[in-house]
Amino acid sequence: MSGRAARKETANVVWSGSWVTERLGVELIGDGRPDGDGELRELLGLALRRNPKRAHLLVSNVLGKHVPQKPSVVYGAGFELGRRVRELLGDAEAGRAVVLGYAETATGLGHAVADGLGPAPYLHSTRRPVEGVAQAGGFEESHSHATSHLLLPEDPELLAAPSAAVAPDGPLVLVDDEFSTGNTVLNTIRALHERYPRSRYVIVALVDMRSPADREGLTGFAEETGARIDLVARSAGTVLLPEGVLEKGQALVAAHEPERERGPGRERGPEPDSERKPESGPGQGPEQGPETESADGAGRARNAGPASAASAVRPCTRVDLRWPAGVPDGGRHGFTPAHRTALEPALPAMADRVAEALGDARRVLVLGFEELMYAPLRLGTALEDRLDAEVRYSTTTRSPVLAVDDPGYAIRSRLVFPAHDNPADGPGDRYAYNVAGAGFDAVVLTVDSTADTPELHAPDGLLAQLAAHTDHVLLAVVPSYVPPVPQKGATTPTSLSSPSPSSSSDGSERQETTVLPEPLRGPAFSSYAPDEVGWLLQDLSDAELEAPTEEREEAIQSGGAHYAESLPVEYQPSERYQELFRAALDLSAARVARAVGTVTETVLAERGPRPVLVSLARAGTPVGVLMRRWARHRHGVDLPHYAVSIVRGRGIDANALRWLVAHHDPADVVFVDGWTGKGAITRELSEALAGFEGFDPEIAVLADPGGCVRTYGTREDFLIPSACLNSTVSGLISRTVLRADLVGPQDFHGAKFYRELADADVSGHFLDTVAAHFDEVADAVDAGAKELLTADRAPTWEGWAAVERISEEYGIHDVNLVKPGVGETTRVLLRRVPWKILAKRGAGADLDHIRLLAEQRGVPVEEVDELPYSCVGLIHPKYTRGATGADGRAVESK
Repeated sequence: MSGRAARKETANVVWSGSWVTERLGVELIGDGRPDGDGELRELLGLALRRNPKRAHLLVSNVLGKHVPQKPSVVYGAGFELGRRVRELLGDAEAGRAVVLGYAETATGLGHAVADGLGPAPYLHSTRRPVEGVAQAGGFEESHSHATSHLLLPEDPELLAAPSAAVAPDGPLVLVDDEFSTGNTVLNTIRALHERYPRSRYVIVALVDMRSPADREGLTGFAEETGARIDLVARSAGTVLLPEGVLEKGQALVAAHEPERERGPGRERGPEPDSERKPESGPGQGPEQGPETESADGAGRARNAGPASAASAVRPCTRVDLRWPAGVPDGGRHGFTPAHRTALEPALPAMADRVAEALGDARRVLVLGFEELMYAPLRLGTALEDRLDAEVRYSTTTRSPVLAVDDPGYAIRSRLVFPAHDNPADGPGDRYAYNVAGAGFDAVVLTVDSTADTPELHAPDGLLAQLAAHTDHVLLAVVPSYVPPVPQKGATTPTSLSSPSPSSSSDGSERQETTVLPEPLRGPAFSSYAPDEVGWLLQDLSDAELEAPTEEREEAIQSGGAHYAESLPVEYQPSERYQELFRAALDLSAARVARAVGTVTETVLAERGPRPVLVSLARAGTPVGVLMRRWARHRHGVDLPHYAVSIVRGRGIDANALRWLVAHHDPADVVFVDGWTGKGAITRELSEALAGFEGFDPEIAVLADPGGCVRTYGTREDFLIPSACLNSTVSGLISRTVLRADLVGPQDFHGAKFYRELADADVSGHFLDTVAAHFDEVADAVDAGAKELLTADRAPTWEGWAAVERISEEYGIHDVNLVKPGVGETTRVLLRRVPWKILAKRGAGADLDHIRLLAEQRGVPVEEVDELPYSCVGLIHPKYTRGATGADGRAVESK
């Protein structure tokens, strides 16, 4: 073995390329400068990849792809290269430059180069086609595992050099992590030069490893095109490849990977030990653990089947970054200096939100996602400024690389998980290297919203994999930027994602696009855990929305205001009423659990395997959370769950639907509510969805006493304890608000978070009490669901007929003032001005809280026969202050 191949060992530090060098004879040779070999070894290690075109992989220590590194080091390496390009070009030429980075490895590096260069727009190639975005070019990367690159700029003129007759064309700066042959650069310039010829190109890389023949090829190509081509690299050298290295490398990979781990159909490995591995010492990789098999030092971090018991309970904590509106998630469609100006001041606050969620973590990894490298990198640099903890950065990748648990090998461990962004080339495995066993006590996974899919949250998904190797997993989601589809007469705003029509000056309809924010989550909004529900609402907690009950009723019935334009003053239950709630919960928890299980099993059977639960806020939200808990408890499945607003007479929140369309298949969406009364919301939803393709308007409910839906847990009208209270059993969230001065055409509907009521909050207690009965009712649920799936469940609308009859019989003549069922009657007593309560003769404990509320408000309870519900609440049909008395309590029958 030559001196170059010898291990460089000082103070227990081993060069991370020595394992490959010893076995294959691959060597890194410097550019002839003193310590040129040493500089290359500081920048690069070696690994073997499963690739029929090239056996070895140069693994960068400063790129932040395969090897976790300080974010400041990664960003600084690119930024410094950008400064060198600016010095080469001069300020005038730099001001006309466009920077192009390569997917997936150099997307973040190219962005950092653009930052260092100055006011230059940035674009990176992509392997993700985006519907509606025209392709401005493409090229092939011949040695890659995934060869095709697409260029999808939002501005079709971004790559078009200005005409020389008008002004000198600006240089194009092409950035890759390393040059091995230069073929990728040649393919790029050739493809772009044919469409957008220009006179100057600058090639930038961390390392230039081309052979003399490859260098001559680039020189000849420059002469052929007549363009000047400059090259800027941090370091240079060559790779010495012995004869037959490809075949030897493939044989070495085969010897160190069992057959079941190769190929798309391989068997998954065993579940890893959930215990986090000890932190590695200097120069050492992760220790060999139960998740690896040793064969000549080869360790394989395998896919984590179902996650361990600890991680399965709550695999991650969501962090709402509050990504600035209008700022793209990266350079896939272009990133301008204006975007950079908007992002920079927002970074500290985003880092503060992550830091708060990290708590006392001492060793943190910010993990990016394939092409999404820049956003997590900048989040990492901001975290370094705010944490005393050690922060590292790397990203997941498509590239399959052999993992060998040896300090002389660059890839010490590997996590394997399914792709989770619905890739155009179909499902497949993805990888995270040097994460398992590396001693991180927290991982901040940062993905774009396109990748926040059920596959990410699945038992074998990336989140579960990470949870098996660290104490704390955080998930930060950046909104995926999708350029607006241009139409005739359209403007081109810089924001993204959800089109909404508006009128142009000539009266025609034009299409604008706006950023829809990520869902609100607890603890910032609601007392629910962040993974249990995402609220597609805006926070109106600072708005004054409450009005006295009698004033609201007068305005609503007179037509002066809609009920969704204000909020009732939150009812504060007496100690006697709270005792009644607790007793009712103890009495009905098993009954509720059975209904939860039955409706969830029905949904999974008919809409599975991973439906997207969308609760109708707010009564549906506790039910949606319980359904999600049942699916996880019984089936190990994490179902996405959101809450949206629907308003009688106004419809469902259209922007929330647009958000769902952008992130999920509408066919997977299952709308969830607590119960049916007369079916008004069922009808409202059906009408509201008429303008949106793909959604199923059917609602899944816990109880369907009105016979209004096909999917239900029971059709009995019994007390669901979550109906007994307002926000204090619903995550401290108010009912939703839709008012023109607060909710614009591009906004989600609003709601308030009553943080001040935290001491009275029983939301978690309600959920936990019901969920504690899941195992007890499992057999009954299985039998009941099986029976329902074969039964005739067609809606009977029995409740609607009863409401119409009652409305006429009692002289009300308005079905909206007749509220049937225990849940709706409770709402009447808590929020409206009740006239009287009709109770089914002989109804028992289910109505105890109704009787108490009626007594407190001076409302008569009339027992009747032949009522399809346990009770019906009647709102006063001719509301005036004279009818109620000055205090709004002494309701008189008229």
